[in-house]
Amino acid sequence: MELRFFEIYRNPEYLWLLAEGVGFSAALTLAGAVLGFILACGLAVARHEQIPVLRWIAAAYVDFIRNTPLIVQLFFVAFGLPQLLGYVWPFWAHAVLALTLNFSAYFAEILRAGFQTVSEGQHDAAKALGIGRFTRFFKIVMPQSVAQMFASLNSQFIFLFLTTGVISEIGVRDLTFAGLYIDSRTFRSFEVFITLTILYILISLAFKAMMSLVEARAFRWKTAR
Repeated sequence: MELRFFEIYRNPEYLWLLAEGVGFSAALTLAGAVLGFILACGLAVARHEQIPVLRWIAAAYVDFIRNTPLIVQLFFVAFGLPQLLGYVWPFWAHAVLALTLNFSAYFAEILRAGFQTVSEGQHDAAKALGIGRFTRFFKIVMPQSVAQMFASLNSQFIFLFLTTGVISEIGVRDLTFAGLYIDSRTFRSFEVFITLTILYILISLAFKAMMSLVEARAFRWKTAR
């Protein structure tokens, strides 16, 4: 079998599509992760603090998201919600919303597990010092939990990034979309998907390096102990 990668890299249109796909995939994943983490904090707090009604809603939401495929969630967000609510968004915005909802459920369970690692002795000491519930949670519990579970959050983030290729199914010009487009023009499937594999690996390694830098800077107190 003859490999003909030059059919990809000699065409400026294909190179531009791949570059655009890398940028879109990375940007949408970061947006979904950041927004998903914010939502996950609320979900995890509702369940950990046993907030009436909200904890049941949060539990049902997390179970629903974690037990349905991302592509089903994506299609519901992109095609179902606009019909139900009567709004029009660009497909990339639907992709961000779907990724946010998906990320939040997985991050919420990781954070909730992290909250449980903080010992009761620290809670009791904070109460004895007169520290309020809100301050105690966000100044003592949250930083330790995120630091403790950062590796798990990082791994889940990378894993979810690798599943984002499904957003090409709604026409978002991500990396997988670029590969499918090039494949349909060149019929060099093997070369195209080797190229996609290499690019996904490089992006994952870049994300891993970025998260390691964030961990080193944000949790210096953890390594100093």
